This record gives sequence, structure tokens and C-alpha cells, in this order.
Amino acid sequence: MITREGDRLVLSGRLIMSTVPAVYADGMKYLVADDLMVDFSQVEAVDSAAVSMLLCWIRAAQAQNRSLRVKGLSGDFLSLANLYGVAEMLPKQ
Repeated sequence: MITREGDRLVLSGRLIMSTVPAVYADGMKYLVADDLMVDFSQVEAVDSAAVSMLLCWIRAAQAQNRSLRVKGLSGDFLSLANLYGVAEMLPKQ
């Protein structure tokens, strides 16, 4: 579900309520130590847990003075972020 390729974290599979806790914990290991790009382009499905996870990662990176960039956010992900009024909190793709 999450692999590191240089300065990129590549997410894949389904980021839903049942899978997000493990992906979140794995990602936190990397986000507090390095500036990273999180690539969502291989993610098959998302729910509100994925949006929450990304927002938590953003806060964790900021707390450690790290840069977090994203790419490959799906239309479904962006629709959820808009629905919850947090789209403006996401890094630009």
C-alpha cells in the first residue's frame, strides 16, 4: 500500500477506513524525517479516511518543518475534500 522511492512515497490500492490506519502509521515514519512527494496516482479508491490521513500528514510535516507535496489526487479525493471544506488546506499538485 505504501512504498518509498527516493524522495517519493507511492500509495496504491484502496485508501479506506479499514486500510488507512496502517498506511498512516507507515507514512509517519518517513514524513517526520524528510521532505517528500506523496504520489496518489496508483490509489484505486478513497473515502473520508484518506482525506483525514493526508491532512494529518500535512500537519505532522509542518510540525517538523518538512515539506510535503502531493500528486495524483483523484477526482473522488478532491470531491471529498471540497465536500468537507478542506480542499484549500491541501498542497498544490
